[in-house]
Amino acid sequence: MTTHRIRHEGANLHVETDGDPMQPSLLLWPPGSSTVRVWDHLIPMLCVRFHVIRIDVRGYGQSVTADLRENQFTFDQYTRDARFVLKTLSVEMTHVWSQSWGTRAAIVFCARNQHLVKSAALYAANLGLPDVAAQRRGTKEAADARESLGIEAALPPTGFNEHQNPQAAQLTASALRKIELIDVIEELTMPVLIGTGRYDPNLVSSRDIAARLNDARLVEFDHVGHNAILEHPELALNTFLEFHDALN
Repeated sequence: MTTHRIRHEGANLHVETDGDPMQPSLLLWPPGSSTVRVWDHLIPMLCVRFHVIRIDVRGYGQSVTADLRENQFTFDQYTRDARFVLKTLSVEMTHVWSQSWGTRAAIVFCARNQHLVKSAALYAANLGLPDVAAQRRGTKEAADARESLGIEAALPPTGFNEHQNPQAAQLTASALRKIELIDVIEELTMPVLIGTGRYDPNLVSSRDIAARLNDARLVEFDHVGHNAILEHPELALNTFLEFHDALN
């Protein structure tokens, strides 16, 4: 793993890369309130096939900014940050994988940078505002279903929700209320995988997104709620890799 500190538009961005830079690049967008650490348990498998790029979104984790004005915390800003990171790393094209809140950021990134994105795996995709209470209920019901089958969830990686500036982290998360994703979703023309748990209230919107796109595949995860990469990482990873096998 290589750590980078990249300054861009008032923020000092924390970036980590894993794997051979000669392999296809993969940009990861984390679920809400999560740092680059949330992917730690999947990195050993991913970097066999990809040059993996992880960014603490500005305000999350070790990515810091002294400017706490609202315009610093939008999906368009995070998109510009990610584009600048890719340019700094000399990455000309990338695949994308996102989870939950990060899927909202990934949708904007893919829409604004179609020339950079080879494919997108958008997990727990939703165009509307989240129903947090329903997500929690679904996640609990999915956990009960997995327990009855002897399927163990991954332990949350250490440091996955630790932020240098908790105030900034709250502002980071607020970006979802500053854009209507329905206005940009149909701009995605690259191959798209949508993976959403059957117990996730986002499934209704995920089905709608898949129907709107010309090159989208929807997978409904059995025994999964809102966060597949932590609840059922083996299923989440295998589905992602099967999607890429089909691309090739």
